[in-house]
Amino acid sequence: MYKSFNYNRGSQRPLNRPSSFRKGTFSRFAEKKQGGAFRGEHIDASKFINKAIITEEVERFIPEHAFNDFQIDDRLKRAIIAKKYTTPTPIQDRTIPYILKGADVVGIANTGTGKTGAFIIPLINKVLSDRNQKVLIVIPTRELALQIDQELKEFSMGMQISSVCCIGGVGIGRQLSDLYRHYNFIIGTPGRLKDIINRGRIKLFQFKTIVLDEADRMLDMGFIADMRSVVSAMPADRHTLFFSATVSHEIEKLIKDFCKEPVRISVKTGDTAKNIDQDVVHVKGESGKLETLHGLLNQNDFSKVLVFARTKHGAEKLSKELMNRGFKSESIHGNKTQSKRQRALGLFKQGRIQVLVATDIAARGLDIADISHVINYDTPATYDDYVHRIGRTGRGDKKGKALTFIN
Repeated sequence: MYKSFNYNRGSQRPLNRPSSFRKGTFSRFAEKKQGGAFRGEHIDASKFINKAIITEEVERFIPEHAFNDFQIDDRLKRAIIAKKYTTPTPIQDRTIPYILKGADVVGIANTGTGKTGAFIIPLINKVLSDRNQKVLIVIPTRELALQIDQELKEFSMGMQISSVCCIGGVGIGRQLSDLYRHYNFIIGTPGRLKDIINRGRIKLFQFKTIVLDEADRMLDMGFIADMRSVVSAMPADRHTLFFSATVSHEIEKLIKDFCKEPVRISVKTGDTAKNIDQDVVHVKGESGKLETLHGLLNQNDFSKVLVFARTKHGAEKLSKELMNRGFKSESIHGNKTQSKRQRALGLFKQGRIQVLVATDIAARGLDIADISHVINYDTPATYDDYVHRIGRTGRGDKKGKALTFIN
């Protein structure tokens, strides 16, 4: 049981909670760079506590379309069936018809709602209709780029559609040589794309379709100038698809500048998914955090656990400490090569390790099935970071649990 770790399994509420937690007034301030300046963010600890909603009568989404209803190539319909997609998710159901019509789309949706399929399916259809089409997909992280590239390959298998994945952390030579061959899609991160564009290997005037995925994350990471540079070099009559989990004033400005009379589709139901059981765990100091984590990982239901640390050094140190204690653990962070990061992710996805310790680089976009728990070993810097961290569990209609350690 969790008693010795200040956590009660039955109530799933922390024991010995200080009065600040009961009143929901706990706060902390974190500095975050945005637009060249630092701002402090107040995080109320009560936001880390939210019981998953489990009722007999739940409101269920009834899609207006079946995948077979969409005006897409029969080969693509067969690929959808092969991937065992049954009914469209809300974001897919509402955006695919507009994308097929060529409308600019702004899609706002919680993480884990099938956004990749929402744009990949109609864009493959666009290429099948016109083999000269070139599509640029810009995303913030390498892992998400590789994930989207893999999904594209699965949907378009046997259709003679090719892609080039342009990401950092790996040698640029292979990517440059791939760009000499025929391709329809480029999927890349802003930094590597900028490098290749500056070398003259990507001719942006040839691209009439662009997808900006996880736009809020790219804004947070300081890629706004790169995004503007890419979009401004594309044809004025381009087709723009803009996806974001949150909409700030800065995001609204980007939407206005990048899109033409876009169709806005929001299927966001709240900051965090209703099927994620969220709670805090009160710990005493760094040694207390480690002992608490050790105790939790020994519980049977902590079978596939994503642990978030604040720093690269902290993530690596924690992963090694867990291995020394007998847990199967790996880490992913910015100091690791791309091949080592992909190896760690592969082991975690396959269930060959119990714990993956990560920095926030893993918080956005990754789709890893059946994560039982997300543990915020270090408190996130902002509430947006918290939302995207815990969004790695409770994917789709599955239940998940998220715990945040509080000193």
